[in-house]
Amino acid sequence: KKKTVSFSTMPNDRKINSTAACISFMLEGCELKKVRSNSRMYSRFFVLDADMRSVRWEPSKKDSEKAKIEIKSVKEVRVGKKTPILRSNGLSDQFPDECAFSIIYGDNYESLDLVASSADVVSAWVMGLRYLVSYGKHTPEAPGTGHPSLRTSWISSVFDLADLEKSGHIPVSRAVQLIKALNPGMKTSTIELKFKELQKASERPGTEVACDLFVEVYCELCTRPEIFFLLVQFSSNKEYLGLKDLLMFLEVEQGMEGVTEEKCLEIVSKYEPSKEGREKGYLAIDGFTRYLLSADCSIFDPQHRKVCQDMAQPLSHYYISSAHSACLLEDNFWGRSDISGYISALGLGCRSIELVLWDGPEGEPVVYTSPSAASCVPFRTVVGLIDQHAFTASAYPLILCLVVRCSAPQQRLAAQCLRKTLGEKLYLDPPNPTASYLPSPEQLKGRILIKGKKLPPACEDSEGEVSDEEEGWELAQRLGQEDQEVPEGGGPRRLRLSRELSELVSLCQAIPFQDFESSRRGQRYWEMCSFSEVEAGRFANECPAELVSYNKRFLSRVYPSPMRIDASNMNPQDFWKCGCQMVAMNYQTPGLMMDLNAGWFRQNGACGYVLRPAIMREEVSYFSANAKDSLPGVPAQLLHLKVISGQNLPKPKGSGAKGEVVEPYVCAEIHGIPADCAEHRTKTALQSGDNPVFDESLEFQINLPELAVLRFVVLDDDYIGDEFIAQYTIPFECLQPGYRHVPLQSLAGEPLPHATLFVHVAITDRRGGGKGHRRGLAGRRGRRVREYTSTKATGIKAIDEVFRTATQPLREATDLRENVQNALVSFKELCGLTPAANMKQCILTVATWLLHSDSTPSVTLNLAEQYPPMEAQGPIPDLLRKVLTAYETMIQTSRTLIESADAVYSKLIQAQQAGMDFHKELHRIETKEGLRGRKLQKALESFAWNITVLKGQADLLKHAKAEALDNLWQIHNAGQTCGIGRNGSASPEPSRLRAPLEPIPE
Repeated sequence: KKKTVSFSTMPNDRKINSTAACISFMLEGCELKKVRSNSRMYSRFFVLDADMRSVRWEPSKKDSEKAKIEIKSVKEVRVGKKTPILRSNGLSDQFPDECAFSIIYGDNYESLDLVASSADVVSAWVMGLRYLVSYGKHTPEAPGTGHPSLRTSWISSVFDLADLEKSGHIPVSRAVQLIKALNPGMKTSTIELKFKELQKASERPGTEVACDLFVEVYCELCTRPEIFFLLVQFSSNKEYLGLKDLLMFLEVEQGMEGVTEEKCLEIVSKYEPSKEGREKGYLAIDGFTRYLLSADCSIFDPQHRKVCQDMAQPLSHYYISSAHSACLLEDNFWGRSDISGYISALGLGCRSIELVLWDGPEGEPVVYTSPSAASCVPFRTVVGLIDQHAFTASAYPLILCLVVRCSAPQQRLAAQCLRKTLGEKLYLDPPNPTASYLPSPEQLKGRILIKGKKLPPACEDSEGEVSDEEEGWELAQRLGQEDQEVPEGGGPRRLRLSRELSELVSLCQAIPFQDFESSRRGQRYWEMCSFSEVEAGRFANECPAELVSYNKRFLSRVYPSPMRIDASNMNPQDFWKCGCQMVAMNYQTPGLMMDLNAGWFRQNGACGYVLRPAIMREEVSYFSANAKDSLPGVPAQLLHLKVISGQNLPKPKGSGAKGEVVEPYVCAEIHGIPADCAEHRTKTALQSGDNPVFDESLEFQINLPELAVLRFVVLDDDYIGDEFIAQYTIPFECLQPGYRHVPLQSLAGEPLPHATLFVHVAITDRRGGGKGHRRGLAGRRGRRVREYTSTKATGIKAIDEVFRTATQPLREATDLRENVQNALVSFKELCGLTPAANMKQCILTVATWLLHSDSTPSVTLNLAEQYPPMEAQGPIPDLLRKVLTAYETMIQTSRTLIESADAVYSKLIQAQQAGMDFHKELHRIETKEGLRGRKLQKALESFAWNITVLKGQADLLKHAKAEALDNLWQIHNAGQTCGIGRNGSASPEPSRLRAPLEPIPE
């Protein structure tokens, strides 16, 4: 059964877009379910008193004076299941999180827990209550009366500018254009309809509109309730954000560091449309909406828009953006050759292009894949094009994969053409025989490498025979151009290769793959193998660890199966997870696989190179691509994703017969190692127009964040055929936390103007080991037996004794980390916050309760101490006492962690380094111990596992210490800004507190 959550489900189809609308809704009252401590729910009618001083409910067994809560006694209004009663197991599945809210009131911090019929009813009550609580005893007569607001004044001034005749009226057509100019994504028909509707309601039909009607239409159409609701949460006066409010929003919600009031003033000057707001430093709803939609607030971390990874590692340590048959615009066998495909692939940062050379009719080689000779392109034309566009999108090396299908004389012409056209760009230096790894992308900047076959050193003739690659022969068979017999006995095909072409190959010499053991013993770092999709898939499933190990030193290229005659794409993640650097994609075929490829290569300035995860690069490390749970030493993370709303969604293609209505839902997909692959969808937003509201929370556990990609897909639930509306794909490492807009793209990856999703992103560490709880981090403590990561026996006594010394430090490291994590979650829960909240939010929440009390703060933070105690001044209610106890536990566990981490860290590193000392001697020890076959394999695996675990656990401890220091800094910072801190002069320097442990060398 479809469920819907949308702001249009308000009674009488009313849209709540201002505080005044919330309060008038509360004055009328509505039915809510009241939750008792025994988990039973009772329907009651709740209403705000006419004097706006208390909320009442009926029917009630209490007398009418007791069945009410006075606004002045309200400490806090919480959205979602944020109290012990709402969190209790009996209720957790009976209603969605977004339909619950709680009012914390009275000196004993009691909670009134309520469930509404929809998220928008919750929003109306919460927004209205927060407004009334903020104004406290100075409740205004009614919001919206008195002097015009900042916003109304600005909209009126826009109207006055458009009123050229100064008659107090403007034509409807001009009014429509004006609103469209202020909100570019909005449909003209929507605006015209709203004018007609309000003209009819106010009995003022005609072709002209007055200022008051224009203001009303603008406010109804251009106020996004979910953004207004956000503004109300952070605004100290509920109409706009002052500089301090904006600073708080940026630090607390958006996770920005080092924000100053000057920075906030810059934002106001850039986005606030009203002159008065800019002068006074106020950001009203329109400026706030503009800011949230801007590139400054993008979901994509701006640091990743430029090259931000270490580019000095060996070439084999990077994923390389690769194209297969880039020249094709349609499909593999019935496509037409067209050189614009090369330009577009290079423009997208592609760094490896395949060229299949055939004998041309004019005596010079051509590139073509169609049986029609008319569709071929001269090789020199393609090379000229590559010379022109090779480095427009990226300065890093370009690899040309030559598949030779032409005769030796035409090969000579091809070699001459490459030398003459590419000149100095061509990399021809012979490989350094004393090195162990390929040069880095940084060393090869601006150079073009040729990947191809090379004549054996013994051959001194002008041409010779080499083994041929399988790639391209299936195509030749279909085109009737196969003129070479398969050798008798089924051996590899042979190819006549000219010396000129052979001499162009240096660092990417193509050789046939034998097996992993032969490669380990005899393959040289400048030699590389190509695998068909089927062969690589078999290795990825049957021996993933060996494929990962192989790819640490050697480049491997995976090309699509010849059975893909429609030029469809394989899933690149299947091969990236095993470290394969070059997964050749059909760039001309849009869809999920190409979205993953395009999204993935955006993360390093779209330069075509992405550094592989450290666990895949280190010489000694244990990594199984098919792991079903967290990896040793890699901190698993939880992604908390709230899909709030969509804006200006287009209709699906081909849905002309369906009319205007789109009924969308959003699918969020994680692509990565198998343990991470998951998909969750929101409910369908019914009859929602172009701006649906979903308001739904999704959660994903990510075990290998460095290899995970998040893809948003918007689909239409009601259309039988093509239900795709839009998509956006982003690497997990590029996500920015907080409230963000997702810029949606078409199936072909082109931006859709003004079409966005509004989401909230939070990322937290997964608590402890084992599986993530279904309810995420808020799982009850104490029920899970703590799991400790341990070392494995190798069967070699001397080595096992070294690793055994790490048993105790490994347990200590886990205890230190998990004790802090558990204490943090308890403290956050008691503050009524999610595990994704930061420490600053916790302290500000406690301060808010205290500041809403009549007495002076009954609790203070003593900031004179490095580990600030939270001290009660006189008797305090039970809830505050629990908060203080939880805070004390958190401070004590953090202190133990900070003071003990270095010693435990040293022990782990000593054990790891002692283990690494055996690494060079490993083969000698294996022989001495007589290990071979399966036993040898097991010993090597256990050795790599132990090294990975020790380095990983040391890294986790280093990270936990840095986080604990950061929390202390946030406590000092929040204590000073919110008024409950005392002796605040000793606030520690963040740089001093955040001093990290020395990084561990790879």
